[in-house]
Amino acid sequence: MKKIDEKVIETIRFLSADGVQKANSGHPGLPLGCATMSYVLWKKFLKGSSVDTKWVDRDRFVLSAGHGSMLLYSLLHLFNYDLSIDDLKNFRQFGSKTPGHPEYGMTPGIETTTGPLGQGISNAVGMAIAEARLAAKFNKSGYNIIDHYTYVIAGDGDMMEGISSEAASLAGHLGLGKLIVMYDDNSITIDGTTDVSFSEDVEERFKSYQWEVIKVSDGNNMEEVENAIEKSRYNTNKPSLIMVKNIIGFGSPNKSNTSKVHGSPLGDDEIALMKEKFGWDPEEKFFVPDEVREYMKELTDKREIDRFMWEEKFEDYLNEFPEMAKEWDVWFEYDFPEEVSNSLSMWKELDVKEASRVSGGKVLNHIARDLPNIVGGSADLNESTKTYMKALGDFTSKNRDGNNVFFGIREHAMAGIINGIALHGGLRTFGSTFLVFSDYMKPSIRLAGLMGLPVVYIFTHDSIGVGEDGPTHQPIEHLAMLRGIPNLDVYRPANGKETGVAFTKAFKKSDGPSALVLSRQNLEPLGEVTKAAHYGAYVISPERDKNIDGILIGSGSEVQLLIKAQKELWESGYNTRVVSMLSWEVFDRQDESYKKEVIPPEIENRLYVEAGLDFAWEKYVGINGKKIGMTSYGESAPGAEVMKHFGFTVENIVKRIKE
Repeated sequence: MKKIDEKVIETIRFLSADGVQKANSGHPGLPLGCATMSYVLWKKFLKGSSVDTKWVDRDRFVLSAGHGSMLLYSLLHLFNYDLSIDDLKNFRQFGSKTPGHPEYGMTPGIETTTGPLGQGISNAVGMAIAEARLAAKFNKSGYNIIDHYTYVIAGDGDMMEGISSEAASLAGHLGLGKLIVMYDDNSITIDGTTDVSFSEDVEERFKSYQWEVIKVSDGNNMEEVENAIEKSRYNTNKPSLIMVKNIIGFGSPNKSNTSKVHGSPLGDDEIALMKEKFGWDPEEKFFVPDEVREYMKELTDKREIDRFMWEEKFEDYLNEFPEMAKEWDVWFEYDFPEEVSNSLSMWKELDVKEASRVSGGKVLNHIARDLPNIVGGSADLNESTKTYMKALGDFTSKNRDGNNVFFGIREHAMAGIINGIALHGGLRTFGSTFLVFSDYMKPSIRLAGLMGLPVVYIFTHDSIGVGEDGPTHQPIEHLAMLRGIPNLDVYRPANGKETGVAFTKAFKKSDGPSALVLSRQNLEPLGEVTKAAHYGAYVISPERDKNIDGILIGSGSEVQLLIKAQKELWESGYNTRVVSMLSWEVFDRQDESYKKEVIPPEIENRLYVEAGLDFAWEKYVGINGKKIGMTSYGESAPGAEVMKHFGFTVENIVKRIKE
């Protein structure tokens, strides 16, 4: 009779193969190859709960190679998470809990959305940062209430993606010793063997990143896998890469160890042959033997003991350290203190002529005084983005009790890492760089929108107003790109007070990311900002009487030009209104009556002015409206000259509205 562990591993393989086959779509190779090492990890080491899937001190498990999602679904089912056999049968079907790639918030036990390769590794780095920061904050002698690991399964594709290199480099520099990556080292990709495109020494690369590297010669040897994981857990000074030699599609008689098994169903005949090979009934599909079901019930019941013990310890902790209870709530509940929004001193500081990046730095530091759990930083640009939090210390390999993270020149990894920080819970997070470099971050921003993560992106140097740095650093299409990402709120403030509104709204938002787009050049105070700014767009300078001849709409630094143009138009007998469009997304969510109040549909003479790509503005200017925007790249010259060259002047605005 087979050992029960072998029987469970075979069950994982066959459930995965059956799921892919029934869907006639998916990736059976990874689940078949990684079944042993994943089972050893989950059985022997992974601390978690199928009853309370959001338990704070659970270990995090990330399937970075998300195409192998049936492996994760099979594990979740067998470990008694809320995922039934019927859910496995509905793999990749509309509305199912088992989508083609793992999706956060859709399936119990899924820690992050993966599939775009490399994202999972970078998310895991963020989770490990969060664990270390929270442990430094809350752990007391005898009470390690934050004490867990972050585990990753990654494949050859993850190793090739640039974001993984960026994230791994930072993880090693920070000494994130409770991060363990299990590398499915099977040497096969879709195009064939990896040697057609990949010949680097992964072991030496990760050693140079200051990781511990452990090799497993046979991924089906449970004892060897267990010893490797045990060893990696002892080294808490360095993250660990466990290189596991696996056979992709293991068990498939005709397709294992070939690219054919990577991303296509095995076929009914091949699955039947495989089941016969292991002594299973080839006619049985989605079958879990009774002895496996009973054994897994015992295992999962034992797993809950860790949670019970933690809950008892946590109660004792709160009794012994009652002052920590309030701080715990502040850090783990997503409330935004009203005293920040109502801070008269902050709003007074913003009522000056200055770049919105400078205003943003002031607001961020005001917020950080009342929200001590903001963790974030810049991609080596604090001096330019003004995002260093002066009172919150630095997070380093020697000091975990700090909130400023120095991401280095790693924009994509920064975006993936702050997603992981947000996913972990207990911390609010942001990342900053120049707007033009949002290109490097886009895949991670998109995933933050998909997952509904409350991440804040602070983008400065927002337009051709950057000037002398030239077209390489002057964003053109970037506002349009960001506005095209669902669930991302984009703000481009026109002055200091609008910047304050944008920051407070961004850090209040709990169900999705926000992007703050800030200027390098100085902006005029522009008088009072009404409460209507919170609605995304508002009349910043009203018309002189009821008979409106035209509406001037814009955002950011161009609003001050519109107000000056408005005055000249008044002198010429044209009665115009100026609308500041702080955020398209927020404005579009308002009711129709408010939107019509701000931009009356009967007033067809409208002009939209913005130093960015003039894309999709028609929804605000209408079919008869005009636009002043960018249709080309910029030029290298002083910012004012560049703006004038491309028509961002009072004179051109007056001319166009008269037309």
